[in-house]
Amino acid sequence: MLRLLALLILGFFAALPAQAFDTRAQAAWVYDMTTDTVLLDKNAHEKLPPASMSKLMTINMLFEALRDGRVRLDEEFAVSSRAKAMGGSTMFLNETDRPTVEELIKGIVVLSGNDACVVVAEGLAGTEEDFARKMNERAKTLGLDDSTFANSSGWPHPNQRMSMHDLGRIAERLIDEFPEYYGYFALTEFEFDGRSPDNRFNRNPLLHLGIGADGLKTGHTQESGYGLVGSAVQDGRRIVFAITGLSSERERAEEAERVVNWAFREFVQKTVAEKGTRIAEADVWLGEATRVGLVVGDDLDLLLPSLAQETLKANVVYTGPIEAPIEEGQTLAELQIDIPGIPMATVPLVAEQAVPKGGFTSRLRTAFGILAKRVMAEIAGMQS
Repeated sequence: MLRLLALLILGFFAALPAQAFDTRAQAAWVYDMTTDTVLLDKNAHEKLPPASMSKLMTINMLFEALRDGRVRLDEEFAVSSRAKAMGGSTMFLNETDRPTVEELIKGIVVLSGNDACVVVAEGLAGTEEDFARKMNERAKTLGLDDSTFANSSGWPHPNQRMSMHDLGRIAERLIDEFPEYYGYFALTEFEFDGRSPDNRFNRNPLLHLGIGADGLKTGHTQESGYGLVGSAVQDGRRIVFAITGLSSERERAEEAERVVNWAFREFVQKTVAEKGTRIAEADVWLGEATRVGLVVGDDLDLLLPSLAQETLKANVVYTGPIEAPIEEGQTLAELQIDIPGIPMATVPLVAEQAVPKGGFTSRLRTAFGILAKRVMAEIAGMQS
């Protein structure tokens, strides 16, 4: 493994440490989707009771069924006695109802309906137990390694666990993969069939603040405290975040707003290297050339602390020398950038040009080069 210290002094950026964000949440994960940057990680992989925030996984399963054509938005689902009997937040469904898939989505997103979740689970998998098993299987394929599900609603259960990282990732997936349905998360109210008009409002405290918030889901149980998975967009930048373990609705609302303001005000997005910019060179083994340029394959956009004075530094890491042949654009190395105040950023570096395998002369030249280096090393060792 070879490390090259690369001073990123390509004429464009410098930084001071970002102001540390001391969240009151028990666990938190804040992520800038636009630049693929983790801004905050506090106990983010701790497996915690997710309460109603785990309904995002149920919604994901339903959105996948819509995308695959297994269900339609206007399709009606039956309501079982088990669904009707659910406590906590509900749509006030009964066995005579035939809610559509779209109504169930709104009932889950806006009203946090536990009964709606059971209806969806039974409609897609027959039983909620089978649906929970499918949720666990799907979580594994999606890389949600900190998540286990026992039910569709987030009802307290020792096997119902998710990390803030996994909640943030499923939120990112809902935004990226299902733009045609994501708008439901911005709905501020929904009343099903005139029932309980006082319970028609979305509990997300950010939707009315004019700060770009457009989702996703609150959660609360006595065990978990108050939590929120949220997302907001400002000036083309989108963040997602997940927080939990707060003591009250008010503290949740205050902390969620603090997270959004900090994420957008403390950092600025800059293009620090355009596609094709050479960052370093790597040694080549048995090729027509002995070196190959290492370049960024795409424009390199980074989030940087808003105040800037000191030049940033980075390491170029690769295993070398790299054996030819090498294709143009082949990933060869990793650029590790130390940005004060947030986790290290890593960027793949690719070959600037192709390097064919060398002929006899190239191989001979390489062999002599290696021999010369060994002789020089032995001489240096003898002299020391």
